[in-house]
Amino acid sequence: MTYAILPLTEDPWQVFTVDLTINGAPFHAQVDIRYLPAPDQWYLSIWDHASGEMLVNQIPVICSYELVNDLLVPFRYLRNGAGLGSLFCLRNTDEPSTPDPAKGDLTEFQILWGDTFDD
Repeated sequence: MTYAILPLTEDPWQVFTVDLTINGAPFHAQVDIRYLPAPDQWYLSIWDHASGEMLVNQIPVICSYELVNDLLVPFRYLRNGAGLGSLFCLRNTDEPSTPDPAKGDLTEFQILWGDTFDD
């Protein structure tokens, strides 16, 4: 299994492209991650960069603690059943300032994206 760590900063709106190999197939994606102040939470959207098709629209970035929390499980039917792989938000430090990424602490977490994880 291969995973990429998304390049995150504390900028409240980040847009970048990422080249992945998901389950052996290449995938070129555009990622939009933004902070929304009202819920004090980060949200992630994914586009197929080649077609411009939005695949995932503003899913909340919530952290995995002792249990595996694959944020892309609901989207496994996309791309003709090939899915989008697995995406995990993990703590980057032993004690982040909040349980899930919030204002000013996104870099206390890592977002990993890659092959579909089957538990």
